[in-house]
Amino acid sequence: QVQLVESGGGLVQPGGSLRLSCAASGSIFRINTMGWYRQAPGKQRELVATITTGDRTNYADSAKGRFTISRDNAKNTVYLQMNTLKPEDTAVYYCNAVLKIYGGNWYNAYWGQGTQVTVSS
Repeated sequence: QVQLVESGGGLVQPGGSLRLSCAASGSIFRINTMGWYRQAPGKQRELVATITTGDRTNYADSAKGRFTISRDNAKNTVYLQMNTLKPEDTAVYYCNAVLKIYGGNWYNAYWGQGTQVTVSS
């Protein structure tokens, strides 16, 4: 019914940049908050950044000043611009959207399949 498809991951050198995209599609009535999370090997999934429909943003301390989250409501798409990347940013990055489907009564959280980001020289 709902798909979140991420793109833009890859291998980048320390200090480099990447831009992740995530497009939501399907029987979507309304999207509330969208966000990015990441999971490094052997670690729990953690918040990177979120953005509301009113463009209110929230960042993990590790992302502040380096990452920028944005969204295009007309395209049901959320972006994550990542600058000054560090090896410790290496992880699988997951897109998240809290949304209501047509005919649904509640907002539920949906996840993308994840995209690998590797920061290494």
